[in-house]
Formats: sequence, structure tokens, C-alpha cells
Amino acid sequence: MKKLIMAAGVLMATSAYAQTEVLTGVTRGKDYGVVYSLPKTQIELEIKTSKVSYTPGEFCKYADRYLRLNNVSPTPETYWELTGVKVKSVGIPDSEATYFVKLKDKTVAPLMELTENGMVKSINVPYSPDHSAKKSAPAAPAPSKSTNPRDFLTEEILMANSTAKMAELVAKEIYNIRESKNALLRGQADNTPSDGAQLKIMLDNLNMQEDAMTKMFSGVRSKEEKTFTVRLTPDKELSNEVAFRFSKKLGVVANHDLAGTPFYISLKDLKSVNIPQEDGKKKKDLDGIAYNVPGQALVILTDGKRKLYEGELPVTQFGVVEYLAPVLFNKNNTIKVYFDPNTGGLIKVDREEGK
Repeated sequence: MKKLIMAAGVLMATSAYAQTEVLTGVTRGKDYGVVYSLPKTQIELEIKTSKVSYTPGEFCKYADRYLRLNNVSPTPETYWELTGVKVKSVGIPDSEATYFVKLKDKTVAPLMELTENGMVKSINVPYSPDHSAKKSAPAAPAPSKSTNPRDFLTEEILMANSTAKMAELVAKEIYNIRESKNALLRGQADNTPSDGAQLKIMLDNLNMQEDAMTKMFSGVRSKEEKTFTVRLTPDKELSNEVAFRFSKKLGVVANHDLAGTPFYISLKDLKSVNIPQEDGKKKKDLDGIAYNVPGQALVILTDGKRKLYEGELPVTQFGVVEYLAPVLFNKNNTIKVYFDPNTGGLIKVDREEGK
């Protein structure tokens, strides 16, 4: 639940906020006000993988002889596949960018909405509780029941006196199913249905039988999807730094684990924000509401040969901190301010003139 921290003086503000959840403010010495933080940027890598488990079929040795299936392994194995990588910037509270909003007699006490991590989200905006977390998650689909190929074997196949003979008969049954499908599709079968829906049901049933019997030769591969999350905090530009390592046997492993192949990240400051020279003043001693003007960075992720990602992302460490003047929050008008909680940057500023 996101929390609103606001000074007690806001109770005397406008009636528009009468429904707002109110918590008491905080004090620093004799001053009364609100403490909040600005975010700094982390680069988040969402690494999507699949864990593949292979179980050989009982007739795997005869796959090439009867079905011309090449390179069918008789050995069970488990391995990992890298299926995709998403890159984005996320904000976390910056311990070095914590501010205190001091409330003065000649200003309207601001209603500040903070995230659950204490980062500024909005000012003078009516609070709307987020009920999304309370919504029940959709039920996971029931796992599909695997088909047992032995349910389709004839008496002749089951009574065969050797594995080789069984494999030969099962292969013949597969070819018979293929001939039946071709006959149905060409309208040459004795029992070809005139109804399209009925034809689809028959073809689906034949496809299911063929697939189940073919897996007795080719084996079965089952996949388990898994997502790994890696976060990097860039305090400076990066050039081909190891972001993570990936192993076909172990999946995503630690950066120092040489069992995995390295993936590299580069981060270039695009100098999109003009950073002024220091004037000797401490930023936290300035009046007003602090907010970030994030810079832009070019992010490139590679495996050493090809690019997996290239794009621009906001990075607050490459930007500056600016301030909304206290005069904006005087008694003659109400300023509504919307911040991006991910970057601490301004999204919109609205003014409501006082009567």
C-alpha cells in the first residue's frame, strides 16, 4: 500500500481532499514537514530461459531405420536455453538524495504522496488507494494430460516377441495413420465426413495418435520457463562490463563463475542534460521541492559477437537535481505536481487559481 505523508496543516486545505487518507507529518528539530527521497537508477536485465529435459523414447535406437529420424540420442539429458533478454531502468531510493519539506505559515501545506519506499510521487493530488494488489490472480491453466502412446497399440504390436519387432510394427502403424490423413484430406476415404467440424475432429485425433507414437522413437522434450533478474547500479559509464554469465548446464550463474559464457553491457552517457558547475551551495540547503532531471544513456548488451539489446534509457546519475520554487505553493493557488516515481522527474504541473 502506497502511503501519504502530509502535514497536519493540510487539514485546513481544500475540501477536495476530504476523502484523502491522512497520516501525521514528521518533525526535524522545531520544524514540521515531510521527508522524502529521490530515486537513482538501476539497469534491470530480465533474462528469460527455458530448462529443457529430454527423455529418449523406448524405440530410439530404431528411429533412423524405420522413420528416418537422424541424431536421436539414447541418453537422457537436461540443458538450458536462453530465450530472450529485456532491459529497462528502474528507480530505487537514493540515500544521498533525501530531502525535508519544511512547512511555513505563508504557504499552503503540500499534500505529498510517496511510494512505499518513500520516493516522491505527487503533490496536492487526491489520494486514490491502489487496489490492484488485492485483486485475485487469474487461476493458472491446468497442466495438459500427456497422451500415453501404448493406448493406441494394437494386440499384434503388444504381443511382439522383441523390441525390434515392436518398433517395426509401430512404425507401420504411423505410416498407416499418415495414409488415413491423406485420404481424408483428399476426400478419398470410405468414411469421409461431409461436415467440416467432424473432419477436423477426426484429423485432430489422428494427429494426436501419430505424435504420441512418433515420440516412442524421437523421445520427449519438456520445457520449464524461468526468468532471472539481474540489476546493475551504474555510477559511471560502462564499457563491455560482464553483466551476467549463462551456462547451458546451469542456466544463469554468477559473474565470477567461469562455467558460464559472459554477456557484456556497455553504458554511454549521451550528455543530454547540461550539468552546471558547482557554486559552493549544498543542494539540500536550497528551498523548494527537489526533483530529478534524468540524463539519457545508450545501453548495449552483447554476447561478445552479436547484440541482444540496444536502446536509450533514462539514468538519473547522468542528470541533475532541480527545485520547484516555494512561491508556487502560496495561498493564492494550488499546484498539482506529478512525478515519475521511477526517475523522480516531472511529468506534469497543473495550476488551480484560488478564488
